[in-house]
Amino acid sequence: MQTLYAFGGGEGDDFKKDKTFLLHSLENMYDLHLLLLSLLIEVQKRAEDYQDKAQRKILATQEEKDPNRKFIDNQVLQILKEDRALQNDIENRKIDDWYLDFEYVDIIFKNILESEMYKRYMSNRISDFKEDKEFIVNVFTEIIAPNEKLYSYIEDKKLTWLDDLPVVNTGILKLLRNVKKENKSTYFTPKLFKDDDDRQFATDLFQKTLLSKTKFNQEIAGKTQNWDAERIANLDAILLQMALCEFQKFPSIPVKVTINEYIDIAKEYSTPKSSFFINGILDKIVKEYTEKGELNKVGRGLL
Repeated sequence: MQTLYAFGGGEGDDFKKDKTFLLHSLENMYDLHLLLLSLLIEVQKRAEDYQDKAQRKILATQEEKDPNRKFIDNQVLQILKEDRALQNDIENRKIDDWYLDFEYVDIIFKNILESEMYKRYMSNRISDFKEDKEFIVNVFTEIIAPNEKLYSYIEDKKLTWLDDLPVVNTGILKLLRNVKKENKSTYFTPKLFKDDDDRQFATDLFQKTLLSKTKFNQEIAGKTQNWDAERIANLDAILLQMALCEFQKFPSIPVKVTINEYIDIAKEYSTPKSSFFINGILDKIVKEYTEKGELNKVGRGLL
């Protein structure tokens, strides 16, 4: 959707550069995944450094001399820290942002120290894996994910990351909730795409939508006769084009899935009334396709 919205050419123009941008922006999602996991690792290192410095103080208190290492030794943080596959991906993809922008690590670390959940967690020195996992899940959910300064930082780093953030956060939270003491070596480094077909779908949808743009717009115009074309939001027009492309060019995608997806996208990105408008137009088109026998969907229950 974003790449189609930004595309300034026509159906006959070369859109190789735009397709490259699309694939590059998808790959960047994995970099964001690594960036946020590496933040947890750096926060653990920051905590360890903080305690080491406190222990070396000339007038260190008894608590500083014999500190509670429960957070530092948190088993989930240790799994992340010792995960070689994760470390290799971080190094190979040059995810060194926190080395350069260490103040954001300090912000998150300070927020953790000041939180009630941290005080409850550190109220004793005994821990088990379940408690360690629950604490890290809560830290990610309540401190990292909603942090406004981190949100602004991510917004400034890469153009597409802000829209990727909810998806990436949800994926990381799922991994943290389901992590076990013994996981596969690639547990925290899942594949970005399920398979080659999954990756191909994005470029196919982009390319096929562009190549049939005029045809789709004619169909849309036939269902929006009472609407001034200029009153239809540009984004709504693009979402309708993409939906029609899925109806016609992707026989394995259920009609209801397509409609629900584009209604949800409209709610998130377009005008307050766009989802109702898109739902109404797509409903008319589906009924017409059904009557004409033009919905060539394969498999059971796909209409």
